[in-house]
Amino acid sequence: MKQVEIYTDGACRRNPGPGGWGALLRSNGHEKELCGGVLETTNNQMEMMAAIKALESLKETCQVDLFTDSKYVKLGITEWIIRWKTNGFKNAKKKPVVNAELWIRLDAVASQHQINWQWVKGHAGHVDNERADALANRGLDLKLSEL
Repeated sequence: MKQVEIYTDGACRRNPGPGGWGALLRSNGHEKELCGGVLETTNNQMEMMAAIKALESLKETCQVDLFTDSKYVKLGITEWIIRWKTNGFKNAKKKPVVNAELWIRLDAVASQHQINWQWVKGHAGHVDNERADALANRGLDLKLSEL
């Protein structure tokens, strides 16, 4: 099975506001950079979109080490989603889960791979996380330049 390392990040100027997502994929000595942006979003949505877009770009089932600086993404996809799926995507207060459509999309694409979800401290000098952050900001800037 193909091994892939993925580093993801999201960015938002104002929250909510314009945002961007970025991902760095590395496999077998090759690298691929992905980024994009949205005019009205939240930081959490962009963190999730980075992981979604990176995983959606894989053309076959892979063994993935996915690194995110978002505890929201890591805990959401590895722990919280189990209860949400059981409860029809309602939280403990019986209210709809925030970003449910993105959680459903992330869960669906993640289920196609074997993923080791890793949290890394953001803005702490981790080279690949910094690259993902730069890609997220590039995606945001590209979206704003379309205006």
